[in-house]
Amino acid sequence: MKGFVDDANYSVGLLDEGTNLGNVIDNYVNEHTLTGKSAFFVGDLGKIVKKHSQWQSVAAQIKPFYTVRSNSAPAVLEILAALGTGFACSSKNEMALVQELGVSPENIIYISPCKQVSHIKYAAKIGVNIMTCDNEIELKKIARNHSNAKVLLHLATEDDRGGEEGSMKFGSTLKSCRHLLECAKELDVQIVGVKFHVSRACKEPQVYVHALSDARCVFDMAGEFGFTMSMLDIGGGFTGTAFQLEAVNRVIRPLLDVYFPEGSGIEIVSEPGSYYVSSAFTLAVNIIAKKVVDTEKFPAGEKTRSGEPAFVYYMNDGVYGSFASKLSEDLSALPEVHKKYKEGEPLFPSSLWGPSCDELDRVVESCLLPELDVGDWLLFTDMGADSFPEASVFKDVPRPAMYYMMSFSDW
Repeated sequence: MKGFVDDANYSVGLLDEGTNLGNVIDNYVNEHTLTGKSAFFVGDLGKIVKKHSQWQSVAAQIKPFYTVRSNSAPAVLEILAALGTGFACSSKNEMALVQELGVSPENIIYISPCKQVSHIKYAAKIGVNIMTCDNEIELKKIARNHSNAKVLLHLATEDDRGGEEGSMKFGSTLKSCRHLLECAKELDVQIVGVKFHVSRACKEPQVYVHALSDARCVFDMAGEFGFTMSMLDIGGGFTGTAFQLEAVNRVIRPLLDVYFPEGSGIEIVSEPGSYYVSSAFTLAVNIIAKKVVDTEKFPAGEKTRSGEPAFVYYMNDGVYGSFASKLSEDLSALPEVHKKYKEGEPLFPSSLWGPSCDELDRVVESCLLPELDVGDWLLFTDMGADSFPEASVFKDVPRPAMYYMMSFSDW
């Protein structure tokens, strides 16, 4: 593996032919075993390039604005800027990160639903004019602090998650949009488009049918008030699989042709975040403690056979670090054991916890693993989104190291 420094803050390793991600992880596991066994990430930047190629192949008519909060690592932002994506920013800091890469203000959307006044003023100062809004109070705040703002009305959508917290948390109802248009007219705020968001937890692409129909209604209402509409933002919610992207595109493409046809002057954009970065990062964690537990106390559904043990393992990273998203959503990926074990080796019910010993710091409630020893390593794939806090809330838990790689062919 050959490395080169492209920035003072990070380097990218270019892989020789025949070297793969597994080889890179093996090398860093050996290195960290000798130097303290801290957790670490390996990011394959080539996967981000491939995701962009996939997007261009399936949904070329929709311009992606990458959601910076998903993963704001400098290497990620730099490669996406080079690929020509736009950026959806939630804060002053995110706008500054993107601006430092030379991204033009026209390629930045300020998407926070609850904006700080100082952040609105900063957007105005650097020329970021496009921003979202879903209520009258927020609209008045924009009117007072950004005279050149171009607002996308954030329209609420319905997804298929029943009583769970969903996208109705933010977004205006169709009925309320007329009132917001009236307020915007009085406040002399430009309304230039509509945004909606379908959660990635939503499994039914047909939700887009209702969302696009409602968006068309808002465009028509805005026309009645004399607004010139030029942008439709279909939000995020893209999981990263080609199957899901193609399924969504099959549903929305004919509707876009009807409601927002080519030549209508409407730019169609989206806010993919985890789509680009989730599969690009693998997290390696070390087992720092273990104990055998009473099978009666083990989570239901993984009861052991009579006489078989169950294990609780403690890792050097948890929900107060790289697994922070576990507090709000279930972890979909199960760990892979790094060490080689014999085929047919018995698997035992196991539970994985972070280092804090806090009752909330449970990363995986129950899974089947061979018996592990303290010092063994586990690998979690698809960890590129929402896994990079500035630091753990526990000061003695270091932030995981970050290593980047890319094959010569992807480069």
